[in-house]
Amino acid sequence: MPALGRFIFGLFLCSLICITGCTSTTENSQSQTNNVFPNTQWQRAAPASLNLNADKVQQAMAKLKDICDEFGNDRALLIYKGRIVWEGKDTSTQTHIWSCTKSYMSTCLGLLWDDGKCTPQTLLKDIAPEFGEHYPKVTLEHLATFTSGYNHVKGQVFTPAPPMYPMGTALLYTDQSDVLGLALSKLAGRSLDTLFKERIGDPIGMDHEQYRWKDYGPIDGITINGGAGFITSGLEMNALQMARFGWLYANHGKWDGKQLISKRYIDYATVPRVPSDLPAHHDHHWHKSLPGCYGLNWHVNGIDYTGKRKWPNAPTDTFAAQGNHNNICIIIPKWDMVLVRMGGDKVIRLSEYDKVIELLGQAR
Repeated sequence: MPALGRFIFGLFLCSLICITGCTSTTENSQSQTNNVFPNTQWQRAAPASLNLNADKVQQAMAKLKDICDEFGNDRALLIYKGRIVWEGKDTSTQTHIWSCTKSYMSTCLGLLWDDGKCTPQTLLKDIAPEFGEHYPKVTLEHLATFTSGYNHVKGQVFTPAPPMYPMGTALLYTDQSDVLGLALSKLAGRSLDTLFKERIGDPIGMDHEQYRWKDYGPIDGITINGGAGFITSGLEMNALQMARFGWLYANHGKWDGKQLISKRYIDYATVPRVPSDLPAHHDHHWHKSLPGCYGLNWHVNGIDYTGKRKWPNAPTDTFAAQGNHNNICIIIPKWDMVLVRMGGDKVIRLSEYDKVIELLGQAR
C-alpha cells in the first residue's frame, strides 16, 4: 500500500475508534441516567414505558401470587431502574420481617468495616472478652455465616456455653446473629438502629415512622437491637421501605451519586462464604440448603450441596434478604431490578422464586 493510502487508512481507523468509544460512553451514560432514586415518594411507571413486556411482568407477579398463600402478591413491589412498575394493593402495611433483619445487621458490619473498626476476620473475644473462654478463635464472619458453633445458656443468648460443634466444621442457623449484633453495637458505641438510620436509612429516604428495629434493652449502656430477627427484637417495616434498601444494593451501595456503603463490602458479603460441601449440623432442609448459597447474612445465588444453583434463571450475582413467613427482597443488579414480597403467611422454599425470576427475565 502506498504511503498516502496507509495514511488515509490510519485516519479511518482512528475515526472509527473514536466513534466507537464515544458511542460506548454515550450508551453507558444513558444507562446510568435511566436509573432514578426516589425522594419522599417512589416514581411509578408503566412497564412498557421502560421497554418491559407488560404481559410477562403480569405473568411473573401472578406466579408470585401462586407460590404464596394468604397475602399473595398484595404486599409485593417490583422496582425497575428505580421506578415501581408493579405494586400490590397493600404495600404500606408494616409487618415483621424476621430474618431479613440479618441483612440490615450485616450492613452495619459493612459500615464498621468501612470505618476501619473491624474486618470480617476480627475476633469476637477482642470486642467482647466474655466470649473468649469458649470461643477464642471465632470471628465476626463465623457468626455471620452460622459456622461458629455458638451455644448459650438456655434463655440467655448472651451468656456463652461450650460450643455445639468445633468452629468452622458445620453450619447451624441459630440465634448467634444476636451475638453478632451485640459485638457490632459495642464496636459502634451505639445502637445499630442509630448507626443504620444515620448512615443508610435517612440518606435513602427510609421513613423511621414506617420501620422499627426492636431491641433487648441496654447492655453496658448501649441499646442492643436484635440481629436474628425475633419478633420481640427484630425489624418491622413495609414493602416501600424495604424496596429502598434493595435499590441501594442494586446500585452497588451508591445512592444518587453518593457511595453510602463500600462496594468492597457488598462484593464480599454477597457471594458464597460457606462452602457447598460444609455439612449442616442439623439434618433439616433449611440448614442443608445454605452451604454454597450463603454470604455474610445474605442469601446468594450459589451452588448448593446437590450441585444445583439456587436460582438458575437469575444472573449469578443475584442475592436476597430473606425472612420467615415469606418475607423477601431479591436484588438483581444486572437487571436494575428489585423484587420485594412482604409476608406473614406461608413458608416456602427459596428455590420457588426462580419461577418468578424466569418470567421477569423474559420481560426484559
